[in-house]
Amino acid sequence: MISKQDNKNGFTLIELLVAMAISGIVMAGIYSVYYSQQKSYMAQEQLAVMQQNIRAAMFFMGREIRMAGCDPSGQAIDFADWDISSSSSFKFTLDIRGNTAGSLPDGDTKDSNEEITYSLYTATDGVQKLGRKSSSTANNQPVAENITSLNFTYLNANNNVTTNASAVRSVEITLVAATEDNVRSRSFTTNIKCRNMGL
Repeated sequence: MISKQDNKNGFTLIELLVAMAISGIVMAGIYSVYYSQQKSYMAQEQLAVMQQNIRAAMFFMGREIRMAGCDPSGQAIDFADWDISSSSSFKFTLDIRGNTAGSLPDGDTKDSNEEITYSLYTATDGVQKLGRKSSSTANNQPVAENITSLNFTYLNANNNVTTNASAVRSVEITLVAATEDNVRSRSFTTNIKCRNMGL
């Protein structure tokens, strides 16, 4: 007859080692799946931020470039200030207000936000950004960040490239944005009709 004490042997050292090895393999598998999912999530989040940067940049630039040359009074005389000499920046003017806030266009382009330049710049944090400089801000104001390339192509009425500011009827913008870790990038090109130019 076996005594009760003989039935309480417990686990052997080999059984414990085998159990720990199996547990370790299972935990490593779980961690591997978690790490892979976390990495994928972070990559997707960076891609979403990059796409949002491109959308924001194109929205703001497109809205203002469509207004380039706006002269509702027909009196503005300084639209010759358009600067299309660079393919990496675009400076243009528009007459949308008077000297005071809320006042009507006054026939010049010297008031707040009537002379605008879009270009790339590197901020103090080392991040390259799309900047907007206007007659009311002496320094670039960030529109979108992690923009690696910006190219303006100026087109005439026949969609041919032109270097003559008075012949510009549309602007083709190519923008390249990168993820924060600079691993992935996207390029986007759009053509913006300058409805007030050449009228």
